[in-house]
Amino acid sequence: MARRCEVCGKSTISGNKISHSNRHSRRVWRPNIRNVKAVVNGTPKKLHVCTRCLRSGKVQRAI
Repeated sequence: MARRCEVCGKSTISGNKISHSNRHSRRVWRPNIRNVKAVVNGTPKKLHVCTRCLRSGKVQRAI
């Protein structure tokens, strides 16, 4: 499944995981992506959309 939202473009970002003893190791934050059927230009289409776009109403779901 794609790791990028097709509406807002949100994708994975990387950084450091920092332990209590301040040791650094690499880690990845992934967006919460859902495969939904949405209305695009009046026709239903399957999209990979993050849950933030679903919740904010940027995507109109098709039934």
